[in-house]
Amino acid sequence: MTDTTSFWASWELFRDAALAGTLAGAMLGALGVYVLIRRMVFLSAALSQAASLGVATAFWAQIQGAPPWLATPTLGALGGTLLATGLAGLPDRSGRRDGWLGAIYLVGAAGTLAIGTKIVQELQDIESLLFGSGVAVLPDDFQVIAWLAFALGVVQLWLHRGLLHVSLDRDGARVQRLPVRFLDFVLVLSLAAAVSVSTRLLGALPVFAFMVLPALAALDLAQNPTQALVLSAFLGALAGLGGYWLAFSASLPVGAAQTLVAALLVLLARVGRVAGERAFAWHQHRARGPLQHPAHDHGPECGHDAVAHGDHVDYLVDGKLHHPHDGHCDDHGHP
Repeated sequence: MTDTTSFWASWELFRDAALAGTLAGAMLGALGVYVLIRRMVFLSAALSQAASLGVATAFWAQIQGAPPWLATPTLGALGGTLLATGLAGLPDRSGRRDGWLGAIYLVGAAGTLAIGTKIVQELQDIESLLFGSGVAVLPDDFQVIAWLAFALGVVQLWLHRGLLHVSLDRDGARVQRLPVRFLDFVLVLSLAAAVSVSTRLLGALPVFAFMVLPALAALDLAQNPTQALVLSAFLGALAGLGGYWLAFSASLPVGAAQTLVAALLVLLARVGRVAGERAFAWHQHRARGPLQHPAHDHGPECGHDAVAHGDHVDYLVDGKLHHPHDGHCDDHGHP
C-alpha cells in the first residue's frame, strides 16, 4: 500500500490526535493573523514556552502530592500563559518589551527542562512539551480543544471586524469609539486559551509554528485581512493534518513534521505570489502593446531619423517606426 493508503487505513488509531492537530492549526492560524499584524511574534513564542512550563509544573506538583483536580496539565498551561500575558502587559516606559518577552521565553524553556529532570513518568516526556508529540490525545482532551475551537470561531464571527480595525489602525479605532481595551482583552484571552490548550496536547514548537507560518502565507496571498483570516485558518488546518501524514510516512516527530509542512506552505505562497505578479505584469504588457516603455525624447537632435507617417511624425529605431506620446512609445511597424 502507498503511504497515503496506509495512513487512512490506520486512521482509527490516531483520529483524535490528527483532528486535534487540525483544529489547533485552524484556531492558531486565524489568531496568527492578528499576531503578525500587531507584530506580536515574540509574544506568541513566549506564551508557548510559558505554557510548557505550566504543564511541566503541574506534572511535578502531582508527583509532590498535589490534588489531581488542581494540578492538571491544562490548568497549568493556562496559568503559565496568563502569568506570561500579565507580565508582558505591564506598563513599560523603557521600550524594552521585546527583551522582557525574550526573558519569559528563556525562563519558560529553561524551567521546563529543569523541572523535566524531576519527572520520571514515561508519559510525561519533557521533550514532547518543547518539540511536540501529539501522538496520544485522549477523547476528553479532544473534546476540550473542539469546544475551544468552536467558541473562538464564534468570537471571530462576532468581533473580527473590530479586532482587525484595532490591529490595523488603533488610533482610528479610538476615534470611532470602538472598545479598544475590551477588544485587546478578548484577543489576549483568546491567545492564552488557544496556546495553553494546544501546547498541552501538541507541544510548544508546532504551536508557535501554527501562530506564525500559516498567517505569513495567508497575508502573502489574500486580498484583504478578512480573507487572510479564513485562508490562514485553512492553511493551519492543512499543516496540522498534513503534518500527521508526513510524520506517518517519513517516521518523523509529529511536531517537527507539522512545522515543516507549515514552512512549505509559506514557500509555496511566496512562489505563487511572485509568479502571479509576473503573470499579471506580462498580461498588462500584452494588453498595452509590445512597446510600452518610457518615451525616448525624440526630436531633431535625438539621432533617429524622422519619418512622416499619416498625420504625425515617427522616428526610425532599429528598423521600426516609434511614435512617442503620453509618456510611452507605440510601435507603428516597419517603414
